Amino acid sequence: MGFLRIRTTVDERPGRLASLATALAEKGGNILGLSVQPDTDGTVDEFVAEIPASAESVREALEAVGGRRVQVVTATAHDLTDEPTRVLLLAARLRSMPWRLPEILRELLRADDARWVYGADLSDLPDPTLLTVPVAPRRAIRLRRVELPFTLTEAARAAALVRLAQPPVEAQSAERPVRLGDGSEAVIRPLTSLYREAVRDLHERCSPESRRFRYFTAMPSLPPRVFERLCDRNHGHSIVAGHDGQVVAMANLVFTPDPGIAEMAFLVEDRWQGRGLGRVLGRMLLEEARDLGFAEVRASFLSDNARMRRLLLSLGATLAYTEDPGVVEARIAVGVMATASPS
Repeated sequence: MGFLRIRTTVDERPGRLASLATALAEKGGNILGLSVQPDTDGTVDEFVAEIPASAESVREALEAVGGRRVQVVTATAHDLTDEPTRVLLLAARLRSMPWRLPEILRELLRADDARWVYGADLSDLPDPTLLTVPVAPRRAIRLRRVELPFTLTEAARAAALVRLAQPPVEAQSAERPVRLGDGSEAVIRPLTSLYREAVRDLHERCSPESRRFRYFTAMPSLPPRVFERLCDRNHGHSIVAGHDGQVVAMANLVFTPDPGIAEMAFLVEDRWQGRGLGRVLGRMLLEEARDLGFAEVRASFLSDNARMRRLLLSLGATLAYTEDPGVVEARIAVGVMATASPS
């Protein structure tokens, strides 16, 4: 009986994980470790198991219950260590020896190798066995792992470790003034219950079309229970943009039951649309998601919402139609965002 690391992609449907675990049990497997990671086209479930069956028979069993791209590789005793403890030890080593960042990233992701890349070499490569982790605008670390492709969650973990190696940044004020491309100014603040009336007024000033684009219906006002949920930082983080005593835009980062995934949405007053405010708010939400450890941010929008389409594409989203032909889903990988200032 040997140890195997088993990875498979499954559709995001209830019961899929139970089906995989049952299939491994029927092969005599004893699951010793499990992680669930979001990825570009489903959820990646990874098991470390003690199992007497051959790698090929395990692959066939998981494919029979809906597993896709099943990969089975030999595991070692090192793979059986407690994962949080292992990561904390790597973080401690990095704090004392930040110049060993490539080596520590390689150990974090169990990669085959890691090396610095610069300038023109920073472009993304269409190879899932390569991961480029930004360290500065023109400097990154590229990791290679032949047997198992990298996931969005692993990219987020690598980005978080990179930030640990960088000098501490000054704490930002809760208020962040921004100047837009047309010279207009706004102040970004966290959404709190103090803005109840201002958010109500924002909804009343927005056109029915703008409200339809945000809520998929021309909602004339925001129900109190929805407003309270948006203010609850246990359910998400929301921000508002203010100008001349009014709230002119609201952006929401909403936590989801899916591990490592958050959703975002925007409402911008009509006269403030087209000035770049949505992009500023979007970047702030993505930075917030990165700081909170999310691997991916998603957004759903109506197919005739051209402004939202352009905004999300400018933020690096990939788009796909959903089962509803009038709704498009955008997905943004948070872990590959550049996290450092120019060097």
